[in-house]
Amino acid sequence: MAAPSMGGVSLPRGHGQTVRLPRGASLTDLAEKIGAQPSALVTALFHLGEMVTATQSVNDETLQLLGAEIEWDIQVVSPEDEDRELLETFDLTFGDEGDEEDWVARPPVVTVMGHVDHGKTKLLDAIRNSNVVAREAGGITQHIGAYQIVTELEDYERPITFIDTPGHESFTAMRARGAKVTDIVVLVVAADDGVMPQTVEALNHAQAAEVPIVVAVNKIDKEGANPAKIRQQLTEYGLVAEEYGGDTMFVDVSATTRQGLDELLTAILLTADASLDLRANAEQDPQGVVIEGKLDKGRGPVATVLVQRGTLRQGDSIVAGDAYGRVRSLLDEHGNKLKEALPARPVQVVGLTSVPRAGDTFLVVEEDRVARQIADRRQARIRNAQNASMRKRISLEDLDAALKENRQLNLIIKGDNSGTVEALEEALMKIEVSDDISLRVIHRGVGGITKSDIDLALADDVIVLGFNVRAEGQATELANREGVDVRYYSVIYQAIEEIEAALKGMLKPEYEEVALGTAEVREVFRVPRIGNVAGSIVRSGVITRNSKARLVRDGVVVADNLTVESLRRFKDDVTEVRDGYECGIGLGSFNDIKIEDVIETFEMREKPRA
Repeated sequence: MAAPSMGGVSLPRGHGQTVRLPRGASLTDLAEKIGAQPSALVTALFHLGEMVTATQSVNDETLQLLGAEIEWDIQVVSPEDEDRELLETFDLTFGDEGDEEDWVARPPVVTVMGHVDHGKTKLLDAIRNSNVVAREAGGITQHIGAYQIVTELEDYERPITFIDTPGHESFTAMRARGAKVTDIVVLVVAADDGVMPQTVEALNHAQAAEVPIVVAVNKIDKEGANPAKIRQQLTEYGLVAEEYGGDTMFVDVSATTRQGLDELLTAILLTADASLDLRANAEQDPQGVVIEGKLDKGRGPVATVLVQRGTLRQGDSIVAGDAYGRVRSLLDEHGNKLKEALPARPVQVVGLTSVPRAGDTFLVVEEDRVARQIADRRQARIRNAQNASMRKRISLEDLDAALKENRQLNLIIKGDNSGTVEALEEALMKIEVSDDISLRVIHRGVGGITKSDIDLALADDVIVLGFNVRAEGQATELANREGVDVRYYSVIYQAIEEIEAALKGMLKPEYEEVALGTAEVREVFRVPRIGNVAGSIVRSGVITRNSKARLVRDGVVVADNLTVESLRRFKDDVTEVRDGYECGIGLGSFNDIKIEDVIETFEMREKPRA
């Protein structure tokens, strides 16, 4: 291979060859793959305007930029592909296995979606006869819950698994994950409100997941309810009711009066039977997805998981995302202990070493050792990807300014469950204020705010956010003593608003020039020990002593950044002179003043930010 030279550094040319790298790889990782010196790649990127060290995680764009320069096709492996390759090294796969005769019928997994305050949680509340809304701050569901109910269809008992996804717009990512694990989406629309932006957003998630949709027209008991209008509005988005000749089932319901609930459950089962072949292998090694994770004071890390295939049992060695452990106990949504969990069964798992993230996949392996190795590799991969995404790209042109001043707001986020923490972080990272202000989450976790969190906040000048959690014992005392800013929230949009305000407060003030007045020079007087004074008449506005000024001659600015140091009316010193009046203006040590010059005065005022 020929070696191109960049700034005197030789690099092996790839001639279009492909090299695969994990997300967040370093230049050292790339150098090992292509047989180059890491220092040579550092120098090459320096000449391309990027300052990167050999061991630093590099984002995808920078790797692509370098690859194009040295003629290597650099493919950044997606997290899904990387995870698949990782599992293959342990002879594991994620998916259905075994002969079809091992497959058994399983319940449908139903995700409830819709606009905030359209009654999703109250509808589920009515279905399962429990009260979740009363525990939610602001009446908004703050995290995903999963429940299984049993209903009857044609004299057969049929279980249905429900996933309640949050309705607030900040939880878009979690809603998308809900659609990925679901078989059927129930789209809740309030009959007295109609189709709203989040209704369309939820509909897009469901259609992207290519799953059947059942529409629950809620609040039909309220005054002004118009179910026919809902059917008409949704035809614009491709949902045509059966009574209009379409294939989407619409059911009119009321969570308050329980009207139409049985019809809704029947519609779900009929849709599942007509459109889907819901079977899974109950004999293979258990696999599934994490719905939510939280830290329980008495039981430690607790994950709510949805078993998608296989049968999960107590004592299994499990790995979920970058958490692992042995299943100590399985609990249903009511806290009852279970011996096993079949496909499509949501269950709480106790026994993990840490709290997994919402949306992580889990699988059961033969040995604890294998589970730990997979978790460690996933943890390293996640850490590298986060480092790459956190690091702002700095070009050579920006390097000097970046070194002079680093305007960055550092945060630690602690919450009651992993899904909420992740959604809050994602919402905060989307806040756009200015290019010279950056937001960085240096630590996130589940559980109360600990002393180690406060120690970290002290080291890096950090604001600590607690979402539905509080500081514990020594942490409160240390935070108060050291003046660490700890903020508590129970509703997500309050946190977003406050952090956005804090970011705007870090911005440098912006100033705009405001014209005050103009004066025309009629005569120039020489005053001993003072210099030239312009005998002038004020043509517009007001001339103020100590205001900024510029001198204009024949339409050209002769001098800028001047100051009106003296202002007199006849023999009297004055602070201002208005238009139409004569005055004497002294511009300090500046003496190049001529008749018919124009003196413009102005001030710089701070601009209010939008």
